Amino acid sequence: MINRSKSFTQAALYALVSSVTVVSLLFAAFFIFEPSIGHAVDSNPFYIRQTITDETSFLVQPSNVTMNGSITGVTGGTANGSTTFAVISNNANGYTVSIDFNDNAGAYAMLGDTTSSENLRDYGGGLLAQPTYNFTASTAAQFAYTVDSTTDGDTDQSFLDNGLSCNQPGGTGNSLCWMSPSTTPYQIVDRSSSANTGATSTISFRVVVPSGANPAVTADTYTATATLTLLII
Repeated sequence: MINRSKSFTQAALYALVSSVTVVSLLFAAFFIFEPSIGHAVDSNPFYIRQTITDETSFLVQPSNVTMNGSITGVTGGTANGSTTFAVISNNANGYTVSIDFNDNAGAYAMLGDTTSSENLRDYGGGLLAQPTYNFTASTAAQFAYTVDSTTDGDTDQSFLDNGLSCNQPGGTGNSLCWMSPSTTPYQIVDRSSSANTGATSTISFRVVVPSGANPAVTADTYTATATLTLLII
């Protein structure tokens, strides 16, 4: 009886020691692996996207032009006028501006308001492929335009001069290169960068009536209509 009790006690002791050992091992394993389980880093990248659209428009629209005075039809004279426009753009490649003139259902841009006379002709007979340096005289009354910009590089190269001729790379915009009006759009501004605060250009117009013009200019008020077209590059 005593031997059986002793065996039972030893078995219980062995079981207790085994249990304590297993529990100790479990605790040890928990403390060893817990940091990697509890503080694992899981990478999950994502992005935030915002689209910024292009904005290229006229910041200042060109205004109507009234030439600076009347011209007598027989002895002749010269009158000038101008209008200014500005473009704002966030397009890094820049923009272009072209101008074309309504033919008023006739051959020339200027048309008599009352008589529909077209004796005030387009500069150069309306046949110029590009501007000419200085205003070339003619026996006919002529209407022409030129362009200048606050930044010379904004003006189309065809209007830039070197003091002798037009269409000069790196030339200066001195409003000395005159062009004939055309129903076909002609590029007057060619900017190669953005204009976030606005870029300004001026179109100047000139009417010259020589003494004893041929054909004679009928007394009337003459009007031409022009359109500017803005395109991004």
